[in-house]
Amino acid sequence: MDTWVRPIRRGWVVRGQVPGPDVDEFAEPDAVTAALASPAAAGDTLLAAQHPARTPTALAAGLDLAAALPAARATLARLRARHYRALREFVTAYRIDGTVSGVLCLVDAGGLTAGDAHVWHTEEVYPEVVAERAAVLTGLGCATSAALLVPVDEGARLTEAVEAARTGRPDVSTVDHAGRVHELWVVPSGTVQERLLRAASAADLLVADGNHRVAAAAATGSLLALITAGPPLEIGAIHRVLTGTGLTADRLATAWRAAGLAVTPAADPTPPAAPGAAVVLAGGTALHVRLPADDPLSIDHEVVERVLVAGALGVAPDGPHLRPLLPGRPVPPEADAVVQLAPVPFETVRAVHAAGRRMPRKATYFTPKPRGGLVLAEPAAPPPE
Repeated sequence: MDTWVRPIRRGWVVRGQVPGPDVDEFAEPDAVTAALASPAAAGDTLLAAQHPARTPTALAAGLDLAAALPAARATLARLRARHYRALREFVTAYRIDGTVSGVLCLVDAGGLTAGDAHVWHTEEVYPEVVAERAAVLTGLGCATSAALLVPVDEGARLTEAVEAARTGRPDVSTVDHAGRVHELWVVPSGTVQERLLRAASAADLLVADGNHRVAAAAATGSLLALITAGPPLEIGAIHRVLTGTGLTADRLATAWRAAGLAVTPAADPTPPAAPGAAVVLAGGTALHVRLPADDPLSIDHEVVERVLVAGALGVAPDGPHLRPLLPGRPVPPEADAVVQLAPVPFETVRAVHAAGRRMPRKATYFTPKPRGGLVLAEPAAPPPE
């Protein structure tokens, strides 16, 4: 079958629960470090294999990533032997909370990097994060978490194919930290698998979650991905946090007004419901900032970084003083201000893609996401000796 979406040539499906803390729920390295030092991370955990240089042992010994990888490979080998069953030439039908349906499979590197690539990045990436993910992926010789990809066009055919492939009891059923039920059904080689792969590759795909994983996977030959049309996928807001600037609400308001922005006290401190404005929390003060709309494809995050942060404050958006704040994450105690933004509508994501552009890093938070560690996959490139 001629398609850039492939079965998992060699992989492993978890037999019970993923060992250790939930593996894809951390936005910052210090959160990973804290999780690895917690009682939940005692013994071999998948999180330790994914972040080998952040384990207590590696930190105590001063190991860098390259020096910590041999221990990570040994940890992963023990985990696969104890907690996983090995399979070949399979995909899985995947369901979340009984509503979101997709197929978990591999995507060829050609679909990621060729001139006629079928998978499109939606956001810019942090080069250092891509380099670290690529080093871990290549060093382990195994993908341990999946990117979330969605069709550019309507995907009813994909949803129907996944629903038809689900027969009998699921091979895996587990609940994540947010209480969502993740179920998967192993689909071996045959007509059902072929139908799933054709449906999954019927349209170009946007990266809903995992832009860094997609960029890193180009070095290994293939990407582990959950391809889904939802239907009920949601986009949450990702805010911005100013830290280490010493700026107060009064100084922020003064600088933004000097830049020609409309700034007023906010009667409601909650995030805006629609694009076009920011609600900024600084100390005990809330400010409402109307965002300029000089470019219909410039999403709020880009305007905030370019106009409010770089232009008016002289703070580098890619420097240490501006950080993303994902939904459900606590505000860092050292925060000077939180710039709250509305979610980016999916129609805007599609419009930015259609124009051949990318959004700023950490602009969209698609949910629900696949749970890492349920399926492990050997990519096309062989692991190191």
